Amino acid sequence: MGWLPDWLHRPKRIATIDAAKAAPPPSPLAPINLQDPGQVAGVMHIAARIGDILLSSGTGNNDAKAQIRAVTSAYGLHYAHVDITMNTITIFTHMGSFKTPVSVFRVVNRLGTNFGQLAEVDRLIRSIQAGATSPELAEQILDEILLSRPAYRFWKFNGGWAVMAAAVAVLLGGGWLVASISFFVAAVIMTGSEWLDKQGLPPFFQNLYGGFVGTVPAGIAYWFALERGLQVAPSQIIASGIVVMLAGLTLVQALQDGITGAPVTASARFFETMLLTGGIVAGVAIGIQVSSAIGVELPPLQTSAPPNFQSATVKVLSGAIASAAFAVACFVEWKSMWIAGLAAAAGSSVYYFLLIPNGVGPVVSTGISATIIGLAGGLLARRFLIPPLIVSVSGITPLLPGLSIYRGMYAILNEQMLIGFSNMALALAIATALGAGVVLGEWTARKLRRPPRFNPYRGFRRRRRFFSKQVSPYM
Repeated sequence: MGWLPDWLHRPKRIATIDAAKAAPPPSPLAPINLQDPGQVAGVMHIAARIGDILLSSGTGNNDAKAQIRAVTSAYGLHYAHVDITMNTITIFTHMGSFKTPVSVFRVVNRLGTNFGQLAEVDRLIRSIQAGATSPELAEQILDEILLSRPAYRFWKFNGGWAVMAAAVAVLLGGGWLVASISFFVAAVIMTGSEWLDKQGLPPFFQNLYGGFVGTVPAGIAYWFALERGLQVAPSQIIASGIVVMLAGLTLVQALQDGITGAPVTASARFFETMLLTGGIVAGVAIGIQVSSAIGVELPPLQTSAPPNFQSATVKVLSGAIASAAFAVACFVEWKSMWIAGLAAAAGSSVYYFLLIPNGVGPVVSTGISATIIGLAGGLLARRFLIPPLIVSVSGITPLLPGLSIYRGMYAILNEQMLIGFSNMALALAIATALGAGVVLGEWTARKLRRPPRFNPYRGFRRRRRFFSKQVSPYM
């Protein structure tokens, strides 16, 4: 077998979530005293804090439960019940011969897009499972993860969102002028949203602000370009801003929770996603009305032509750049950025080169492409030990239905109710296809890369049959 390449001889690398779900509970290399209430509660508190970061980063309900149990089992606490409902984590166990109950309760404040913390916690879980991290050291590492500030925050946050908006504008058919305007509009949207978030304004109103800011400058830019004989499509600028705001929502996680048996959490997350999307829609509607009030009439929308090979190539490259920029805005490592871009390129290539030119509908095409993104991203993430959530959420950003939402709002405000509600229903169907496709692709990747489930009694039964054949004179 010496002719095989070196990478085929390497042992299979297992993602943290796969090891937590498929491998047996590890022998505690750093055990605790299970008769000491302080140590038991301390380990449960560490597991709850880890679950807090997992959930706040968008990890699904069942995956978070599995990793919380993996942490408690690594310290010798094998019998712990974990319950997660939306933003609350409860861990319960019995201790000692008198079955003294011990429980820990934690509330997750809010969801975010700091995937850098998710990667750090993923490494911490692997270290705990390997027995290399004591409870005291784990507490210290968690404190450092939560208190540390991302390096180069302005460039990684605002710059990433701005580059993403410019790439999405090119993806929608815009030129360099539209991409430049989208770049600056997205920077203003995200800078203002970050400032409003620090002031404690609810996310609904932050999205309303973003929808408004993304619409009015597009109308003004269209008016100035029209006066100077330039071609600017305001719909592409507005749609790119909508995609930027849609990218951080948790529709994929909501559908994953619903499919994997957590309906309460799924319903709450889905309602939250729809509510925040409603804020974007309301902001766009107000922006259209204000533009009309100041004398800037947005042009009627036109149906875009089917992409040819050249335009499809540009769209695939733009989609990959948009996904990589989104990953950078979420403070990922450079390795994760490249993998997110490759996953997006794989899904976008199938979408623009194979499905759309052959007449496949947008909903079905989106679902198939999202499945490929989930599969490719899941396999690459497991190969490089990256949380698969980072790749899947980043990879679907080029396919988000920003243009359909804007078309629907524009038609409704111009009393074209049938066209408007049809586009809004199409946007919802595309978003659902994205979430379902990513979940299916991730599930397939997990089955392909998951280690076999360990059964310690199978070997004993085989050994007993072997010795019985050697000893029994009747065999």
